[in-house]
Amino acid sequence: MEKSRPLWDNPLQFVFACISYAVGLGNVWRFPYLCQMYGGGGFLIPYFVMLIVEGMPLLYLELAVGQRMRRGSIGAWRTISPYLCGVGVASVVVSFFLSMYYNVINAWAFWYLFHSFQDPLPWASCPLNSNRTGYEAECERTSPTQYFWYRRTLNIAPSLEASGGLQWEQALCLTLAWLVVYLCILRGTESTGKVVYVTASLPYCVLIIYLIRGLTLHGAVNGLIYMFTPKLEQLANPKAWISAATQIFFSLGLGFGSLIAFASYNEPSNNCERHAIVVSLINSATSIFASIVTFSIYGFKATFNYESCINKVILLLTNAFDLEEGSLTADNLSAVQAHLAAAHPHAYAELLPQLKNCSLEAELDTAVQGTGLAFIVYSEAIKNMEVSQLYSVLYFSMLLMLGIGSMLGNTAAILTPLTDSKFIATHLPKEVISGLVCLINCVIGLTFTMEAGNYWFDIFNDYAATLSLLLIVLVETIAVCYAYGIRRFEKDLHTMIGHKPSWYWKIMWAFASPLLIISLFIFYITDYILTGTLSYVPCDDKVSFYPKFLRK
Repeated sequence: MEKSRPLWDNPLQFVFACISYAVGLGNVWRFPYLCQMYGGGGFLIPYFVMLIVEGMPLLYLELAVGQRMRRGSIGAWRTISPYLCGVGVASVVVSFFLSMYYNVINAWAFWYLFHSFQDPLPWASCPLNSNRTGYEAECERTSPTQYFWYRRTLNIAPSLEASGGLQWEQALCLTLAWLVVYLCILRGTESTGKVVYVTASLPYCVLIIYLIRGLTLHGAVNGLIYMFTPKLEQLANPKAWISAATQIFFSLGLGFGSLIAFASYNEPSNNCERHAIVVSLINSATSIFASIVTFSIYGFKATFNYESCINKVILLLTNAFDLEEGSLTADNLSAVQAHLAAAHPHAYAELLPQLKNCSLEAELDTAVQGTGLAFIVYSEAIKNMEVSQLYSVLYFSMLLMLGIGSMLGNTAAILTPLTDSKFIATHLPKEVISGLVCLINCVIGLTFTMEAGNYWFDIFNDYAATLSLLLIVLVETIAVCYAYGIRRFEKDLHTMIGHKPSWYWKIMWAFASPLLIISLFIFYITDYILTGTLSYVPCDDKVSFYPKFLRK
């Protein structure tokens, strides 16, 4: 007799699982960057257009497929058509690739969390050199936060070819990250359903605390004005619309099979339409909320750096020209500089190379995303706060909750098709299957803890999922609308939720969403061709800058 399928305890648990999966690190470190790059508040226009055209319809489609077929991605698409089995396999493979490197971020979060209990924070100042006669030269050439990230955390190799050895501290943190994930997924929905209450709600508590603290920081208003000032000319920039569509697509986690897996544990009568709308709106609202927090912190950091720069210039001019202390201020600095340049041209010319051009706008224009924002920019802002250890613990705990929540979805996309397989399920218990998946991923993931691991992380992050996910979701929409049949799908939805989908959903599924995905696919292919192969600038011999990837 076939065992009954496990179910979520209640519909709220399912919604929390979807929110925990969808609301991830991209909401914190990707969306604020896009706002900064593409018109501040003006970016919200293409963002919400793409949410309506692409985000909600595709999320609804995946949830409906999982709930109707009551299988993981492989079984669901095989039920629709035996020829579509490969779509499910592709989703599992992409989720496996993502899991291999994504949990490394949780390992880094653990590393920073453990160091957050030190007073002072280890990235607050440069360490002493081996002779204890001064500071580390590499740190002085960069900054304490960059040094702690690239040297103490990654111990990054000078090039991709110089793979270096395994960093045992990072390897232990990665092992711990995978152990936590394993304990969360050990008994399927029974254990995951309890964990998602924490992983979905705790980040909001931390964001609220940071919002209150951020709004009281000196200079926070500068960041908020920068964010909410719309630059409507960016609406004519096609990349703004492409970036909005891409952010919606990847933020909701479409194509991985995680949403199909989660929905397969629903009651057949669950209102997946309502849940698709709720999850997508909460996900987008969280992105905006996180941006307000980020830009308040960003404004504080930019103002702090700007005022520090001004004070250094004032000190240099005061000492060089023996000015009366307090006579030179930020308000009269430009006028005094002009006077000194005219009155003492030779002396001023000699001092000029040391005088930095301080600009608050330039500080705010510095666009950072990804690990650079999460582990460098935020760390730099935190170290300048009062009770910095407390805010550091809160911040990296939030990153952990966001990362673990996403990992629960990634692993569900792999495990659900495996546990659905009668052959595997009869030979191995669920706990063993979960353990093997975690162990294999952990062993492969050790590659990313080597000295050259961050290079591989960037390569996987850029190439492991982008085009493949677009192709997977395109095939999904075409399969449902034209292979399975939209009228047949309508009847299924009527049976499940009590009414047929409106014309809006049908138009989006059949025409608008597929055309948008094809446009994105063409854009990315063209972009790869025109911009050339991926290359990178390695560390220079004197380590005056750290490696970065580019195309040539």
